[in-house]
Amino acid sequence: MTSPLLEAERHGYAVLTLNRPDKRNPLSEDMLAALMDAFTRIEKRKDIRAVILAANGSVFSAGHDLKEMSAHRQDPDRGRAYFEMILSRCAMMMQKIIALPQPVIAAIEGVATAAGCQLVASCDLAVAGEEARFATPGVHIGLFCSTPMVALSRNLSRKHAMEMLLLGETVTAENALRIGLVNRVVTEGEALAQAEMMARAIASKSPLTVSIGKRAFYEQAEMTLDEAYRHASRVMVENMLARDAEEGINAFIEKRDPQWSGS
Repeated sequence: MTSPLLEAERHGYAVLTLNRPDKRNPLSEDMLAALMDAFTRIEKRKDIRAVILAANGSVFSAGHDLKEMSAHRQDPDRGRAYFEMILSRCAMMMQKIIALPQPVIAAIEGVATAAGCQLVASCDLAVAGEEARFATPGVHIGLFCSTPMVALSRNLSRKHAMEMLLLGETVTAENALRIGLVNRVVTEGEALAQAEMMARAIASKSPLTVSIGKRAFYEQAEMTLDEAYRHASRVMVENMLARDAEEGINAFIEKRDPQWSGS
């Protein structure tokens, strides 16, 4: 059986490709397990400094496999235990992206809907081809996109997030850029190439500094303003004492390229 997720390594970064194009790359049981396994292995790799998440086919991801989920309505509990399990696994995978020391870049061509849109919003950066489309259309079928809401509400303004969730309308790549769902829009077919340029740029930085910065970004975002400044100050002091910060500052003063040690 073909793997639901293809993995490739480049110099300094990894590319994970959703590989169920015939089924619209759903976040099914096997896809969630494959993503979780890949992220768990990657987080321990010092030589992998960024991760790109891409997809084969015309759909980036259509979200949960509704056929897989609906099959459990015949269970004695009408599917409650299964629904709780699959949503918990999906939430854990999304949080794994945030917890990963390496930045994760989504490269979107085609459509990203429901939990597929949640996946895009959960990534640290996102690049979309100009024909990419995004939606949280659950409201059309009586199933509000409550879990995608968590990621959307932490990326977009409340008004923009609520508009996507309440109307379920399709959002173009340009509008996704305008409302903050993606960072860049490129010529159709060039999203992966642009994401690789960004991954190479990240890979050229101190991996320690990048991981410190990513972790601190998400930590301070959940704090009050005063707490955030105190936390960020503590983080910056520890960062300043790191060998890579010393090396980077000395290299800047001496007008030479830094040599990162990751410590």
